[in-house]
Amino acid sequence: MASTTSIRGGVSADVVYKKSWVRRMGPTGIIMEIIKYVLLIGLAFSFMLPFYWMASSALKNDDQVYTYPPVWFPNPRLWSNFGEAWTIKNFNQMTFNTVVRYAIPATFGTLLSSTLVAYGFARVNWKGRDALFAVVLATMMIPFQVRLVPLFIIFKNLGWLNSYKPLVVPAFFASPFFIFMLRQFFRTIPLELSDAAKIDGASELDILFRIILPLSKPALTVVALFSLLGCWNDYLGPLIYANKEPDWTLALGVNGLANTLYESGMKTMVYPYLMAVSTIITIPVLIAFFFAQRSFIEGIALTGLKG
Repeated sequence: MASTTSIRGGVSADVVYKKSWVRRMGPTGIIMEIIKYVLLIGLAFSFMLPFYWMASSALKNDDQVYTYPPVWFPNPRLWSNFGEAWTIKNFNQMTFNTVVRYAIPATFGTLLSSTLVAYGFARVNWKGRDALFAVVLATMMIPFQVRLVPLFIIFKNLGWLNSYKPLVVPAFFASPFFIFMLRQFFRTIPLELSDAAKIDGASELDILFRIILPLSKPALTVVALFSLLGCWNDYLGPLIYANKEPDWTLALGVNGLANTLYESGMKTMVYPYLMAVSTIITIPVLIAFFFAQRSFIEGIALTGLKG
């Protein structure tokens, strides 16, 4: 293959390739490519528009928020809204509750338990394995609302109300959805690797932690991100089990901020302050996805390759 820097008859190879590509595509193909990218740009813009509106509304005062036609570029820009809104409620404590007391332990428990169960369904042969896996998948059809009251009664009898135990402890008993995802990925790894390790005397746990998991980083990244996002955005769980204000998570704090502003008579700044806090809360999610997007997309693509 000729290098793109080589010259033939005074014309570079990449120019020759581009001309041949244009000839292969033809007028209809080029038009379709243009339409495709226009649609993709339009979809990207439509996805980004709500984020822009949220961030720009955080810089407005009340008059700019409710002006028609909408004000797309705030003037003046009230950057102080971010600091003022964040300090009205104890959002630092809520961040600690969300990350340290809820998201991190729940994500760790989900990864550990789901990995062990998925490995058992994917790589270990035992009687009744497929039938039990079907039962596990069937539990995904039970809505959370159906389980809500029985779980509440159980946790009440255990004395776990007003704590994070009902939110964290169940994560150590695996999630059917994540079991399915990890099982699908584990089945794409050649069995010869496990057989070679068994010949060397490795146990199933050795194979899992020394061979399977290092090869499963994309799938584990997907599980970790889904679990973290679920905890980060969870509103109903903390509302039921951790409803005292010192135990509030960020999702509860946003709702509590609106109530506090109404009660304190600051009704004119409810919307800008809510948008300011929502913007701050959204930024860590965007950063996490930005740095993990390659593994995330790879893991999503590979978890369904083998049934």
